[in-house]
Amino acid sequence: MILFSKYLIPKNYTGLAIYPFIFLKNKSLSDNWVLINHERIHLKQQLELLWVFFFLWYILEFLFRFVQLRNWNDAYKNISFEKESYENEGNPNYLNERKTWSFINYL
Repeated sequence: MILFSKYLIPKNYTGLAIYPFIFLKNKSLSDNWVLINHERIHLKQQLELLWVFFFLWYILEFLFRFVQLRNWNDAYKNISFEKESYENEGNPNYLNERKTWSFINYL
């Protein structure tokens, strides 16, 4: 289910996935299938890790990357969940082809 909230989405971001919802900054973004696919990949990741473990892993990996790289954007882009989503967001068949726990390949 896609919802819209310009207040929930952090600055400089356009979408956010919190199972079972995809939040977009504005309604016009709902036509962006690449963005929707990116967020749908995150929904699948969240299901695999029972939601709470996804966010725990996400935060811990971000902190590790931030200490390692000393740059907020670089840390974000190097989180395994984000790497998988960005690399495959343009493939409309990715979720059908994706193997369970595929984000591990991006560590």
